[in-house]
Amino acid sequence: MSKSYYEILGVAKDASAESIKKAYRKLAMQYHPDRNQGNAEAEEKFKEAAEAYEVLSDLQKRRIYDAYGKEGLKNSGYSGPGSSEDIFSHINDLFGDLFGFGGGRGRRRDPNSPVQGEDLRYDIRISFMEAVHGVSRQVDITKKETCWTCEGSGARPGHKPQTCPTCQGRGQVVRSQGFFQVSTTCPHCHGAGQVISDPCHDCHGEGLVNRSKKVNIRIPAGVDTGSRMRLSGEGEGGRRGGPSGDLYVVIHVDDHEYFQRDGQTIFLRLPVSMVKASLGCEADVPTIHGTTKLKIPAGTQSGQRFTLRGEGVASLRGGAQGDMIVEAQVQTPTKLSKEQKELLRQFEALEKEQADEGFFSRLFHGQLGKHKKKRDESEKVANG
Repeated sequence: MSKSYYEILGVAKDASAESIKKAYRKLAMQYHPDRNQGNAEAEEKFKEAAEAYEVLSDLQKRRIYDAYGKEGLKNSGYSGPGSSEDIFSHINDLFGDLFGFGGGRGRRRDPNSPVQGEDLRYDIRISFMEAVHGVSRQVDITKKETCWTCEGSGARPGHKPQTCPTCQGRGQVVRSQGFFQVSTTCPHCHGAGQVISDPCHDCHGEGLVNRSKKVNIRIPAGVDTGSRMRLSGEGEGGRRGGPSGDLYVVIHVDDHEYFQRDGQTIFLRLPVSMVKASLGCEADVPTIHGTTKLKIPAGTQSGQRFTLRGEGVASLRGGAQGDMIVEAQVQTPTKLSKEQKELLRQFEALEKEQADEGFFSRLFHGQLGKHKKKRDESEKVANG
């Protein structure tokens, strides 16, 4: 898709969730395949709108898309809205009572088929140095895992779930309403398509049980606040033999007392005494990798910057190391001895004499030159 998700839905970048939902509802009704049978273009627009809505209606996906575009979504693990059946099922859940489309399509999806577990999110806070160098953490996570007593079916061993008599296993009930067919979730089985008369004693018919698990998280060097990691299969357990979901780890990085960071570049304000800045020196500069030497040239001014190549942060995608920018902060002494004050007064007198000579010399010659030029011009006019 060359258009942005906002263009596809016809909304502004700052559109509210309600505006996005309203725009999607309108497009879904317009291009729904049940109203455009055999129209490939309409079906494509229908899928585009579904993908746009899935991203923009999810706050986390929307933030990633706004910051990094579709490439950022791909890197975070998003691979699109899924198959056509998933799209129709999603629409049924969202707008089933309003649309009434897709009742027939929704029936094609077997409610007794394996169900993948839900994805989970875990926020982790690390120090500045852990972010730039990488770190391994072991965390305790409590999540729902597949009940192995009933293997996720929810039924007591030796028993099987029964087909729901209300919806005949479809998970939805359909009724005609004028031109449309309205499909709603079955009130008896709540969309499961089956009822459990003899529930498992361990999971009480849910097919999932709460368990605590230690998860090892290897955070690579170069992450920053907002970075996300996906741990496949570490989300909630699946039902009826379905695979587990994924665990998304969201990184939060603490600030450093001295270092600041912008991408791969590290910034440091280095205090330099007035004398060393005037005479020049070689300073020991702390970096995120240790200590290195920096030559401070004579006459360095406060705010002057120096670049240390390769002393920055490693790239998450490989490639060259970032740089470090050192900004000199020339310090004026606040507590001076009597002898130091006397030496500074002597220095001031010498500096003032040189400055005055230079200043008055430039002023005198400048003014003299101006007067001479005016006099020459006047004489030239007088002589014709």
